[in-house]
Amino acid sequence: MENREPDVVETDFEEVTTPVPEEKANAQEPKLFLTKEAILGAEDLHHEDVFVKEWNGWVQVWALSGQERDRYESSLFKEVKKGMKPDLRNLRAKLVVMCVRDQNGKRLFSNNDVEALGRKSSAALDMLYGKAQELSGLRPKDVEELQKNLESVQKEDSNSD
Repeated sequence: MENREPDVVETDFEEVTTPVPEEKANAQEPKLFLTKEAILGAEDLHHEDVFVKEWNGWVQVWALSGQERDRYESSLFKEVKKGMKPDLRNLRAKLVVMCVRDQNGKRLFSNNDVEALGRKSSAALDMLYGKAQELSGLRPKDVEELQKNLESVQKEDSNSD
């Protein structure tokens, strides 16, 4: 079987590097490369207990999985006659609904609770939203980048008509 170089795909995405912990960077031991089983078996969805003073109690805020993040980002757009349009209504409540859980890790809210939660304290929502973003690796500019990519695709589609 012939060895061949993998295909290179160029993207417009910003390169993101994860810093190597100092103890690993200075180690003399060989690198440990992961297996599929190790990756799929990793407990990588972190959470933190958060006190919400406006509600006088604790909740757990969990990181989104990859699938959940895709669903969240998709919820920020709605279909219109000529494609997709940003829909940032209840942006914070949508994320909080997906990330806030009880002490057993069970979601407190269903997707049907977005409107009701959106009517709650903006200070509480903003604090939980910020923690959910942090745990999920969401950056504030991610929504802007999604919108730009969507506009670019829509422009290409309209030019090909």
